[in-house]
Amino acid sequence: MTADFGILLLCGVLSAGGVFLILDRTLLRVILGLMMLSNGINLLILAMGGPPGNPPILGRGNIEGAGDVDTVVQALILTAIVITAGVVAFLLTLMYRSYQFTTDDEVEDDPEDTKVASRSPKDMSSAPDRDRSDDPLTGEPTELGDQLEYSDSIDDFDAQAKRDAKEAEEDTNEGGEK
Repeated sequence: MTADFGILLLCGVLSAGGVFLILDRTLLRVILGLMMLSNGINLLILAMGGPPGNPPILGRGNIEGAGDVDTVVQALILTAIVITAGVVAFLLTLMYRSYQFTTDDEVEDDPEDTKVASRSPKDMSSAPDRDRSDDPLTGEPTELGDQLEYSDSIDDFDAQAKRDAKEAEEDTNEGGEK
């Protein structure tokens, strides 16, 4: 089987252009890049399907000595077109909704991503899976454990609620005596 170099070159150009557009920060270019990448891959699947041949219907041969066309390739491409159309419709809706809120097509940096990117890989205590009780040099847990500021005991909660109620009652009594 031989492949047409022009079609393969077109597949590469479409795919490269699609990836270039997907990496941009504007949503419209991401959508156009997705469509270009999808078309490039669909063209590559078509090129892998082999040379043109007779239709796969018995008795309808047009080309003498040629085999029937592989219909699986056509089914794959049709399925890919439908999936791409659905994803593009979703992205267009997402872009429209984003434009309603920000009136801008460009995606901004997330502040949390900026914090994660700016932390030092040598500082183990700033890793996202560490807390304040970990050793700042090694990042290992210490005997302090988690420094929580609440009690998990229901009895402690009930006792605190009774103390609060008693204090509130005393405050109202003092206000009535004056």
